[in-house]
Amino acid sequence: MKKYFNLSTCYLILGLIMGVFYREFTKLNGFEGQTVLSVVHTHALTLGFIFFILVLLLEKNFNISKNKGFNGWFILYNVSLVYVLATLTARGILQVLGTDFAGLSHIAGLGHAILGVALIWFVIIVNKSLKN
Repeated sequence: MKKYFNLSTCYLILGLIMGVFYREFTKLNGFEGQTVLSVVHTHALTLGFIFFILVLLLEKNFNISKNKGFNGWFILYNVSLVYVLATLTARGILQVLGTDFAGLSHIAGLGHAILGVALIWFVIIVNKSLKN
């Protein structure tokens, strides 16, 4: 369970840092428009920090990590979340600098799709754990 708490804390720190980075980077560059950089911190806080606090509680109450597919899910979820955060950050930086790469939104979309698969897999794991 300590692993989930530590991971949650890492995503909290990352989310807070990205919030400050968004504010300061756009201010330094005199950027006033819309950018996906503004949602990186909310993705990190919600899908990282809050989500893994919930995983910790589910583990404590239902031992969800005993499920056969849990380790695979854990790796897929974290890889896809980091992928999404990295692509959103890259696209946001490019938008602020005025050199947006159009294909990057599709690359980020792939990360969201994989993250969606991981979330469905998580629901299946929790459902199986609740039945046991």
